Amino acid sequence: MTAPRLLFAGTGPFAVPVLQALSEHGWVTKVVSQPDRPAGRGLTPCPSAVSRIAQELGLPLITPRSINAEETLDDLRVHSPHLMVVADFGQLLKRRVLDLPAKGCLNVHGSLLPRWRGAAPVARAVMNGDHETGVTTMLLDEGMDTGPILLQQRTPIGAEETAEEVEVRLAVMGAQLAVESVQGLLEGTLSPRPQPREGTIAPKLTRDEGWVDWAQDTCSIHNLVRGTQPWPGAWTEFNARRVKLLRSRPTDLPLPENPPGSVLPAKNRLLVVTGDGVLEFLLVQPEGCRPMTGQAFQAGYCRREPVRLGTCAP
Repeated sequence: MTAPRLLFAGTGPFAVPVLQALSEHGWVTKVVSQPDRPAGRGLTPCPSAVSRIAQELGLPLITPRSINAEETLDDLRVHSPHLMVVADFGQLLKRRVLDLPAKGCLNVHGSLLPRWRGAAPVARAVMNGDHETGVTTMLLDEGMDTGPILLQQRTPIGAEETAEEVEVRLAVMGAQLAVESVQGLLEGTLSPRPQPREGTIAPKLTRDEGWVDWAQDTCSIHNLVRGTQPWPGAWTEFNARRVKLLRSRPTDLPLPENPPGSVLPAKNRLLVVTGDGVLEFLLVQPEGCRPMTGQAFQAGYCRREPVRLGTCAP
């Protein structure tokens, strides 16, 4: 197979292994990523994860406000690309972009489509308590992750895995699947298959979705803690200050008479009452402090009884 000319469009960490794998084959002629965004307390403009890797690899890079802008298309058109590979990019591609590469645009998506179409497939799978997820490669159309499927690979979700940890594994899987998909498309050995019309949607997370309602059941709260890592993070309130809830573990303790949100007296464990049982917290972070074990929080903050978390909603 003659070396293909690929454009690559990506922004977030999920896209980094995909770009690295494609560049190892010498296929990538240009990288498109989102513009630098303000970050940190000083709101200093910072390049995306993909921009940083593209610069390290010495790949030509552009960061337009819109990939659909005419000047961007003019820039990309001169490469006469066979394919564009898209992963964790963050912009919808219009028809004139989709039609630019000779073989279309290939997307690497972190779910088993048609399940979890949209911006946050990994987080939504974990928050929903799914036991399995995976990676799908597909050809993009003008819909939201509705294009024909090329390849899929499945993987279980661990009972205590966070969305961040699952996404790291999926990104590595996606990199290999992207290489196989590019080869299969250009060699004519892959036949895209249409998706069902119906599917589940994975909208972008909002900041307030991390708030914990202690009246919910233990499983739902545990999945919220796992699914909102690394952003926006699960949180509650204690003494009018936020406490981030970083790691949790369900217990088989019976539901006590204490109201939801109550911290149970325990020397070596941070145990909190939920709507149907008790959830243990292994790692928390009070506002203005570094992360600490649940045991340390219990010993330092919960000496006075009774203690109850979550005094108000966002």
